[in-house]
Amino acid sequence: MVVVKPFKGLRPPKSLVEQVASRPYDVLSSDEAKAEAGDNEKSLYHIIKPEIEFPNGFDEYDPQIYERAKENFEKFQNEHWLVQDDTENYYLYAQEMNGKTQYGIVLCTYVPDYMNGVIKKHELTRRDKEEDRMRHVRITNANVEPVFLAYRHNEVLDRLIRKYAAQPTQYDFIAPGDGFGHKFWVIGDEADKQAITAAFASMDALYIADGHHRSAAAALVGAEKAAAHADSTGHEEYNYFMAVCFPAEQLTILDYNRVVKDLNGMTEEQFVEALRTDFDVERVGTEIYKPARLHEFSLYAGGTWYKLTAKPGTFDPADPIGNLDVDISSRLILDKLLGITDLRSDKRIDFVGGLRGLGELKRRVDSGEMKMALALYPVTMEQIMKIADSGKIMPPKATWFEPKLRSGLVIHKLDEE
Repeated sequence: MVVVKPFKGLRPPKSLVEQVASRPYDVLSSDEAKAEAGDNEKSLYHIIKPEIEFPNGFDEYDPQIYERAKENFEKFQNEHWLVQDDTENYYLYAQEMNGKTQYGIVLCTYVPDYMNGVIKKHELTRRDKEEDRMRHVRITNANVEPVFLAYRHNEVLDRLIRKYAAQPTQYDFIAPGDGFGHKFWVIGDEADKQAITAAFASMDALYIADGHHRSAAAALVGAEKAAAHADSTGHEEYNYFMAVCFPAEQLTILDYNRVVKDLNGMTEEQFVEALRTDFDVERVGTEIYKPARLHEFSLYAGGTWYKLTAKPGTFDPADPIGNLDVDISSRLILDKLLGITDLRSDKRIDFVGGLRGLGELKRRVDSGEMKMALALYPVTMEQIMKIADSGKIMPPKATWFEPKLRSGLVIHKLDEE
């Protein structure tokens, strides 16, 4: 049983939403955020990346940074750039990318559901990144940015999504930079709110798609607050954190590719020959080649593209982890041939989200910055859910979801206002 609730969203007025809304804190650097915010004092970056107001090189984990986040959050409310709704609502959020639209329900999900594994994860988190977001949640006393969750198909929710998507929007804009469309509706009807609550209660689980560190931070701070209040009933606002829940079948997962600085002492010819032990290798030529199916990879080195196909017996189709292309490539190429065993810390490897295209892989190799690029076929949402259901953890850098949630459309405060 999944526990969710509506909440009194803190939102920008319709006339200000495009000035307030931003990309998530973790998809761009401090310098990029500073450039994107420019002279816009209403940009949410002043709350989620307040280091943009400090000199270049200032430690983004300095206590002054978090204090500035709190000050700016209060300023946004005092200036009425963010205004809290009078009633508890659910919200509908639509994202449009390349002619495709996905619809998510914005809600508060239950901290104990995260702690007990009803909200399922598929990635490991780093404690330092958890602590960074925990400090942000503590000092703002809010979930300023949502978590990105998925759920298996539900006809009741599909019907309600269709109903509200046919109505006039609260927000409707094209985001600068990525050019993706964002639409937003308020779901305030009591019967519809009850139907949404009941529909989620009929589910066995929710799945974290993107935002594992935000999820962990929000849940851990909520649990801290509950432990600090001996009279906590379990229904206080801090027992919940904000998420956007999408039907799994609507989500788009792009390829998450690798670029490597050296070939571990091998020439390009030696490296390609070594690949033939575990892969069928086909020289494609100079034209960019994109993997067409599971267990197929494309390799770029020395101005040439190769198609690699994993040979039978190099992976276990029955193993939800071993069957992943990210695992196959990590075991048989990065580890076995190149000696890259820790994808999180090895400085010889970098990762490129699929939205940048395979041309970015070619550019980085041709520039001499990297020696080799490896493109993977995207992971599917069904694979992610099977892994989460099995209690296993995916290898790092396995998924890249697009479009990213726009931050600042709605915020969840952890007090009782």
